[in-house]
Amino acid sequence: MTLGMIVGNRGFFPDHLARSGHQEMRAALETAGINVVALTEADSKFGAVETRQEARRCADLFKKHREAIDGIVVTLPNFGDERAIADTLRMADLSAPVLVQATPDTASRMSIRDRRDSFCGKMSACNNLAQYGIPYSLTTLHTELPQSDVFRRDLEWFLGVCRVVKGLRRLRVGAIGARPAAFNTVRYSEKILEANGISIETIDLSEILGRIARMKDDDAVAQKKLQSIRKYVSTQGIPDAALLKMSKLGAVIDGWMQDTEVAISAIQCWTSLEEYFGVVPCTVMSMMSNEGMSSACEVDIAGVVGMHALQLASETPSALLDWNNNYADSLQQSSQALLPGRAHGFPGDYRRDRRQGKHLWHVRRQSQARPDEFCACFNG
Repeated sequence: MTLGMIVGNRGFFPDHLARSGHQEMRAALETAGINVVALTEADSKFGAVETRQEARRCADLFKKHREAIDGIVVTLPNFGDERAIADTLRMADLSAPVLVQATPDTASRMSIRDRRDSFCGKMSACNNLAQYGIPYSLTTLHTELPQSDVFRRDLEWFLGVCRVVKGLRRLRVGAIGARPAAFNTVRYSEKILEANGISIETIDLSEILGRIARMKDDDAVAQKKLQSIRKYVSTQGIPDAALLKMSKLGAVIDGWMQDTEVAISAIQCWTSLEEYFGVVPCTVMSMMSNEGMSSACEVDIAGVVGMHALQLASETPSALLDWNNNYADSLQQSSQALLPGRAHGFPGDYRRDRRQGKHLWHVRRQSQARPDEFCACFNG
């Protein structure tokens, strides 16, 4: 990842702190594997920002790297000039997350030569950012050393924020089928999402089923998906016909998502696919979520956007779970009870992390049943 860095400085306070602060923060970021975009001593005094001209220079540098910068760290090794910091961010106009850090004073070094006063400087800088309408994040402690463990954890958290912001910006979500009538809880507004840069690409479930009907059993993409399913989860006891249906379903959805450049999806499931196709999509959805392409059932667009945000923040697959009271009168236990695998396809890696097995269960269709028609679901 790439972060822009603004080093605050204020002439009344010791300049050498700006130089050492620049070096310490750059070292902390680079140690975390981050590419740093910042002024150097050739661009401004100690590579810091204090004057309007230095703010303009830093903003121009950030704009030059607009596509690369994921977020911005403001570091205050001394009080810093709050206007220059706010002006830099306003002129750069990146709309990227901002983290404000301040370095603590050392009790034994409070003379005019070494006093930072960055505690107060951080309040002034944040006050100006609020006046400018620039959102920002704070560290756990008001002041933290760049090389400290607490800042390292704050930086990890902030990188998650940056991934979420960047990942949701211009996100394309696939809505496969119509919302089931009984699921009013998943209603949403396309216009609100579009106003926030999230676009919805729709396709009718009949189109998906029609493409499946046209696909031959020996089609290369269907057979490739079948092999992927067999590698992903045990298919013992599952009829070949049901597995082939699942494979075609997955292959058609994969192709449609690639063609439309959709990153995540929500699928109409209960009960259309069970009644009229004979297979539920949970295994296919589990595989997509496991690969970072979050997938939710019942066309739960808001839910899958939330799943995608979690996946971006944690860099691991995410899942939606059901709350269930399975512990009778034990309030403490029931408050912690989650039923996995019911709400949608559960990512395989999530189960493996918890040393839980994976398998498919199958149930014969309740209506118009034939011996070869089964529903298959990822379950634990």
